Amino acid sequence: MLSYRHAFHAGNHADVLKHFIEVQLLRYLTQKDKPFWYIDTHAGAGCYALDSGYATQNAEYESGIARLWLRDDLPAPLAEYVALVQRLNPDGQLRFYPGSPLVALELLREQDRMRLFELHPSDSEILRENFAGHGGQVLIQAADGFGALKALLPPPPRRALVLIDPPYEDKQDYRRVTAALCEGLQRFANGIYAVWYPQLQRAEARQLPEQLKQLPVKSWLHVAFNVQTPSEDGFGMHGSGMFIVNPPWTLHGTLQEVMPYLVRILGQNGEGSFVLDFEEKAAA
Repeated sequence: MLSYRHAFHAGNHADVLKHFIEVQLLRYLTQKDKPFWYIDTHAGAGCYALDSGYATQNAEYESGIARLWLRDDLPAPLAEYVALVQRLNPDGQLRFYPGSPLVALELLREQDRMRLFELHPSDSEILRENFAGHGGQVLIQAADGFGALKALLPPPPRRALVLIDPPYEDKQDYRRVTAALCEGLQRFANGIYAVWYPQLQRAEARQLPEQLKQLPVKSWLHVAFNVQTPSEDGFGMHGSGMFIVNPPWTLHGTLQEVMPYLVRILGQNGEGSFVLDFEEKAAA
């Protein structure tokens, strides 16, 4: 299915959660001088206009990044993410929002590399335009990231963040996520894998994090963020979640600090909530 365009949802509450966590994961990887790869299986267009085009139809950013834009009480980890978005808008007006690849580009160093996949022909072309001039560091392919992932693992530096963020419009994406992660871990068990998923009434969405918890990994972290209670008719996204394999040891504490704030600021009609759990298996 090639109907999905992330521009409709750019900067919403799900993007806030996803990109705030992405910043934390990349910051962790940059603590060491050794290079790493950033791999994005569903990269989208890379950057989105909020004041024109698709984003204006539902203006989802107004209940997401816009609520954080001018606040002076942001927790320090969240402030770093908001500052990154502000650098994309140097005149102080919220007009542009970075997709996951542009968030990564802001944090990558000269020795690091990016591998981006986007199957939608329009978005993949826009992605190439947005990353023109970065050909030495960024490789873009108009391809299905699920199918392409296994050929990249393990990456040459043996360090990587893999973001798996499909549209989930096709319910088979839930199965593909689990399959891709299983295969990726067989090839590259020590990588950091971050899976984003929507909070929906659909059974597949509810089951996905529980299925991921059964994977044979050394450690995982799961955070689910609801901005409202599910609708009575069962339609619509009421939140989103992130499942991270091999998370930095500091991430749990960071989320304990930040998630109550996000619930308070982004929760709708006082209905916000979050769940945070993790597991780390003792060494044999």
